[in-house]
Amino acid sequence: MSRPSASSRTAVVWEVLRGALDQRVKAGGRETLDVLDTGGGTGNFAVPVAELGHRVTVVDPSPNALFGLERRAAEAGVEDRVRGVQGDAHGLFDVVERGGFDVVLCHGVLEYVDDPADGLGNVVAALRPGGGTLSLLAAGLGGAVLGRALAGHFTEARQALTGPEGRWGTGDPMPRRFTAEQLTALVDATGLAVTAVHGVRVFADLVPGALVDTEPDAAEALARLESAASELPAFQAVASQLHVLAEPRYHDR
Repeated sequence: MSRPSASSRTAVVWEVLRGALDQRVKAGGRETLDVLDTGGGTGNFAVPVAELGHRVTVVDPSPNALFGLERRAAEAGVEDRVRGVQGDAHGLFDVVERGGFDVVLCHGVLEYVDDPADGLGNVVAALRPGGGTLSLLAAGLGGAVLGRALAGHFTEARQALTGPEGRWGTGDPMPRRFTAEQLTALVDATGLAVTAVHGVRVFADLVPGALVDTEPDAAEALARLESAASELPAFQAVASQLHVLAEPRYHDR
């Protein structure tokens, strides 16, 4: 069964991220931000961020992904504002400056690193001292459990629900999944304060793509539904992904 397009599935994240970038511009008094995108791949977020006028550094372990990033940035005319470097979260400061970024994106990274707490600690250390925004996106446990159950794989759904990493079996391509509570605890441990949590792909992974493609205005209606549900904890609990925004605890400084 086909799914709705990638753009409709990430619309909530982009909406929240763009608002966070605008807020950081106002808070810092600078129109151009330095943004770090860890695990940014071919630039799904990096290129649109650069199109807003910001400078983006993408760190990714895949040379092929970085080649795709270079091509996408050139096609968008923002190659002068996008830089790709090969690396990962644990060796982050071998390739980028510590404390040098206004905003850090950590999207689809914590699922794959050996130690999520250590990896996130490195990512947060890339933020400018005393001011910066973290955008964290990771696989949600509830969405996987619901998806396996609706597909009739009840044993796999239970295994994902009860297993320590949230995996439904040895064939599961995702190494690790999180609940909202687990993600916010990881962020809290870095010293940042969580400012928002959103559920992503609450419905999009369950809706047949053909329905969205053939019904008039269905894609727009689905996007509005996703946005409306994203801030409600009941729907975050069954989202395929979880998005967390965080900033320094200014009152602790």
